Amino acid sequence: MSRWLSRFQPWGILLLRLAVGFAMLYHGWNKVHPANWSLSQPFSGLEHNAHFIGGLGLPSWLGYVSALTELLGGICLLLGLFTRFFAFLVTINMLVAIFAVNIHKGYLGAELSIELAVMAAVLVFTGPGKAALDRRFGLA
Repeated sequence: MSRWLSRFQPWGILLLRLAVGFAMLYHGWNKVHPANWSLSQPFSGLEHNAHFIGGLGLPSWLGYVSALTELLGGICLLLGLFTRFFAFLVTINMLVAIFAVNIHKGYLGAELSIELAVMAAVLVFTGPGKAALDRRFGLA
């Protein structure tokens, strides 16, 4: 039975990559373009995120890096482009979120960040799978 199930391994990696990519894109989009976004202040979401990160005692420029990592990383993970690189960045981003933001909330407060960090780490180790642009361009 395990040999039969092994045929579906590329589909499992694809589902994992899509789940992490969509979650990162969703959260990154909300950090770059918040609900009250206006044309007069196009980067207000990024500035707000940088201010929040600076309030945690971290350099405020990491707020820009975090938001853009989530947004661009989510897009690239959905496409399967530079998968290992962006999965590594997402893993680091989620570890920082766990230890800088969620740690005082306990497991239930950090559960999503922990799961996304582990899922992204799995993509670092396994690669993008067969259904990815990395394979098409010879990057995997």
